[in-house]
Amino acid sequence: MNLTGILPFARELLKKSVPLNGVAVDATAGNGHDTVFLAKLVGEKGTVYSFDVQKNAVAATENRVKAEQADCQVQLIHNGHEKLETYLSDIHRGNIDGAVFNLGYLPGSDKTVVTAPDTTISAVEQLTKHLKPGGIIVLVVYYGHEEGKVEKDKLLPFVRSLPQEDFHVLEYRFTNQRNSPPFVIAVEKR
Repeated sequence: MNLTGILPFARELLKKSVPLNGVAVDATAGNGHDTVFLAKLVGEKGTVYSFDVQKNAVAATENRVKAEQADCQVQLIHNGHEKLETYLSDIHRGNIDGAVFNLGYLPGSDKTVVTAPDTTISAVEQLTKHLKPGGIIVLVVYYGHEEGKVEKDKLLPFVRSLPQEDFHVLEYRFTNQRNSPPFVIAVEKR
């Protein structure tokens, strides 16, 4: 296939916006794959804030960071991404290079614990204030479950309403696939 898949596309966007020594946010740590990916982008002098509401996800991310020897300043936060501003260092306010969300539920875990539209939108609002120009927020939207459909239906009007003078908003999806395939929303600060 010549078209880039959803997850590789999300990572391509992050590679373009998150530099060595940069600041990034993994808003949904899950099993730690994105936290490690971001940590490798920012290097040992960069910072990654990694959020999850599930204790087992924070532990899994911590284990993966150690195993991968991701040597940057990873801050593992057992709390919701909507609390970003509570944890964001003063020197990182207005200096975030990139952020990633994998919405829905943690694969292989409790499927009743899901991301919610209100907290996701709150986190995105906070991130838009603290992104550098050229910084990108990448949201991978999984909506193949009821709560995911609700989140998608609230999130899309929100991101589409962001002023085009301040943000570029992109939707990247495969439109002919069955079973509610995930898609990417990317928000770039101008």
